[in-house]
Amino acid sequence: MASISAAQQEEKTEVEGHSLGQCRILGVYSLVKAAATGHGATARTYEQKTMWFVRRSDDDEYMVQALNANSIPSGPLTTISKGDFIRSYQPEPGYYEKRCLPFIESLKKKLTQADKLLADEDLDGAEKEFCKALLLDEKNPKANIELGKIHLQKGDGKKLAAAMRRILSTDALFQEHERHLFNEFGISLRKEKHFAEAVSFYGKALEHNNTDEHLHFNIARALAESGHIDTARSHLETALALRPDFETARRFLDYLGKNGGAPADAGDSEGQAQ
Repeated sequence: MASISAAQQEEKTEVEGHSLGQCRILGVYSLVKAAATGHGATARTYEQKTMWFVRRSDDDEYMVQALNANSIPSGPLTTISKGDFIRSYQPEPGYYEKRCLPFIESLKKKLTQADKLLADEDLDGAEKEFCKALLLDEKNPKANIELGKIHLQKGDGKKLAAAMRRILSTDALFQEHERHLFNEFGISLRKEKHFAEAVSFYGKALEHNNTDEHLHFNIARALAESGHIDTARSHLETALALRPDFETARRFLDYLGKNGGAPADAGDSEGQAQ
């Protein structure tokens, strides 16, 4: 296996901040697959080479993430077995330091600057920095979510709709290690009475993890407030089936049964399924 460089060790610190701290960074590896083009007499095969950023979660599982056009690890993480990794992936020495690191550092700086501008309540400045970040990594979960929140706060429905389309098409955002980002955004959508968007958002999250009782509770909250009481009750019943001691969900379900509408203080569920 390739050794971990100082640059990769620095990246490990960043990864640990996203609940992947138990992973060991292995670096960039290539994957070569046979591909075909044309038909009949014009048909031909060729080798297609793609580059992947690799982390090892334990001795038997490896987490691979494709590099985008800017050599930044982007998109969803895929877990493969040790055997598949050894058979299919080849190390690319020096690729991370020479090709990936400059763009990764540029992306980090833009996200950091955007956070500072947000702290100063400069929404326009933060929006520009997050847009610059998306030019480097269009699937970046943080940039997409924060832009959505900015558009929500500014009341820009057109830009919010565009952000929602990007978010709903970004599978990486709905993975476990990004849960803290999307849960906050979903709650914000509901509180600002963007119920259809909130329901779509939580519905997408449930496609990735339908055994999270908190997601079922939160989609029920948005459904109830938009008048879809029966569907809301169904999600609450699912939440209680997953976790019988979920008292907030039980009280909410009881309230809907008695009153047929959402209580003002039902709250949101910000926890994560274990």
